[in-house]
Amino acid sequence: MEFSSDGWADRYDVTDGYQREAVGGITIKLQSPDVKWFDDYYLKLRPETNLRNPWFQEFWQHRFQCRLEGFAQENSKYNKTCNSSLTLRTHHVQDSKMGFVINAIYSMAYGLHNMQMSLCPGYAGLCDAMKPIDGRKLLDSLMKTNFTGVSGDMILFDENGDSPGRYEIMNFKEMGKDYFDYINVGSWDNGELKMDDDEVWAKKSHIIRSVCSEPCEKGQIKVIRKGEVSCCWTCTPCKENEYVFDEYTCKACQLGSWPTDDLTGCDLIPVQYLRWGDPEPIAAVVFACLGLLATLFVTAIFIIYRDTPVVKSSSRELCYIILAGICLGYLCTFCLIAKPKQIYCYLQRIGIGLSPAMSYSALVTKTNRIARILAGSKKKICTKKPRFMSACAQLVIAFILICIQLGIIVALFIMEPPDIMHDYPSIREVYLICNTTNLGVVTPLGYNGLLILSCTFYAFKTRNVPANFNEAKYIAFTMYTTCIIWLAFVPIYFGSNYKIITMCFSVSLSATVALGCMFVPKVYIILAKPERNVRSAFTTSTVVRMHVGDGKSSSAASRSSSLVNLWKRRGSSGETL
Repeated sequence: MEFSSDGWADRYDVTDGYQREAVGGITIKLQSPDVKWFDDYYLKLRPETNLRNPWFQEFWQHRFQCRLEGFAQENSKYNKTCNSSLTLRTHHVQDSKMGFVINAIYSMAYGLHNMQMSLCPGYAGLCDAMKPIDGRKLLDSLMKTNFTGVSGDMILFDENGDSPGRYEIMNFKEMGKDYFDYINVGSWDNGELKMDDDEVWAKKSHIIRSVCSEPCEKGQIKVIRKGEVSCCWTCTPCKENEYVFDEYTCKACQLGSWPTDDLTGCDLIPVQYLRWGDPEPIAAVVFACLGLLATLFVTAIFIIYRDTPVVKSSSRELCYIILAGICLGYLCTFCLIAKPKQIYCYLQRIGIGLSPAMSYSALVTKTNRIARILAGSKKKICTKKPRFMSACAQLVIAFILICIQLGIIVALFIMEPPDIMHDYPSIREVYLICNTTNLGVVTPLGYNGLLILSCTFYAFKTRNVPANFNEAKYIAFTMYTTCIIWLAFVPIYFGSNYKIITMCFSVSLSATVALGCMFVPKVYIILAKPERNVRSAFTTSTVVRMHVGDGKSSSAASRSSSLVNLWKRRGSSGETL
């Protein structure tokens, strides 16, 4: 059994972590009941009303860690502003020695009063006999002071200056499961001891064990403090990812494993990956399937009506490349969601890099051609025919741009061969993913971003073209929307754990925008407005004229113009813009 002085008293911080060892302990507490009238006064104090106390505003700001705006003692070190809802009642517990402080102040006041009555009879305030105050005379006056204290007890001092000793005797007991508290079992009042023995031993059917430390519970180890004997220890629980290796040691489980229920070892954590039945993959797959069906439908329409003016005027070959890129973009979703395998990791990196490159390379080629034609049309006389304007040249340019992306992908394959790996977002989670690094994502997407910016630039330059060049307007809208999608993709992809789903929807949305903005209007004309699918609607506008020659004679210009028209018909195989 432990016995302690008033330094322990009824403090819970002393027994924190040692409750079971402290059960049955007897402690001494200075007798000092709560002063109710002081709480009634103190809890009503506020900065705006308690102006007589020059330190109260400073106390208030320190108490609530906030700033009193507009007050004389406003402390700018606090960022938070004090509001009117703050009250001293929050977490308030009266200090156990408050009664002693009040009695001490009363003692000083009574001592000064008795001294003034003795030295200055019939005089209000301090007379000359008290100026300056003599400490010895004040001490004599204090020693003779007696009055009723705040708790109703008589306050007086003996020849040594001590007041009568009054103590409460407390017993630390277990009141319920894992609930401990102090119980008053006696008192000491000026030499008189009173004890309630029945209360001390209540609910005890066995003798209190005199042991330094109880055996540790499951999942705990013994920690022996420096300088203490080996039979005294503190039981400390292992961390959540640790198991009990021996009675003195906790060991952490390796990544991918977790302690068993009995905390004697580790078990492997089930590996997680995207499954076809999860809500997000279902949404991504449905979206991709619908887009894939729409792409195949548009491709079939373009093949069936390949010799009609609306298809021929759109650069058929480049359109097929764009449609192939869109189709590949939708197919990427299936490789991304499938359970990670090495072959799928290869296909993911090929599809994510190649599908946008195919579409945007063809679009860059097409918009560049339109921009060069419009630039040439602004010249009255062109001495040199624009180069690389034929359908064959356009295909070669597009394939060169696509091959650059293929070269980047192959180089990354050599630097970082695709494979599967385990990812650990937290110590309790294991995901099976492809080992694609940020470099493997940023580099192909960076090249695609360059194509998008180039295409957007040309689309912006050709936004105000004549009516029969209005395909450039659809391309411009496609590129503006694509830029918004990919600008939103970057922070979401690199700032969340939903990278695969984010990639699925970003690629599919980009493909859908290209399909909807560029091909739906043409399919609408082919199927719903066949009267507009005539050559006259797609011939070169009278606004766009290009004359090749040296400007020496109108006849030469006329011949050059005829040659240009002949070249346009032969070079484009009957296609116009």
